[in-house]
Amino acid sequence: MRARYSAFALGEERFLRDTWNAGSRPAGSLIDPELSWTGLSVTGRSGGGLLDQDGTVEFTARYRRPDGSSGRLRERSRFVRGPDGWRYLGPA
Repeated sequence: MRARYSAFALGEERFLRDTWNAGSRPAGSLIDPELSWTGLSVTGRSGGGLLDQDGTVEFTARYRRPDGSSGRLRERSRFVRGPDGWRYLGPA
C-alpha cells in the first residue's frame, strides 16, 4: 500500500499499472495531475500475511489541489497475491 501511495505521489504510472490486477485495472490514465499527495495514514488491515492469498488495507490519503484546497481519500482496498507479488483489486 505504501509503495502504491508513493507511486501516486511521484507520478509513477507504470508501477501502478504493474501492481494493479489486470482484470480490474482501468484503461485510461491512473494519475490525476491536478492532485498533489501530501500524506498517508494506514488505519487497518486484514489478511495479507505470509501464507495468505488476499488481504485488505484501510487508509486515508491526503491531497492538495492547485487552488490550495485539500481533501482526503478514504478507502478499504482489496489485494490478491499473484505469482509475482501482490496486486490491487479495487475498493472493498
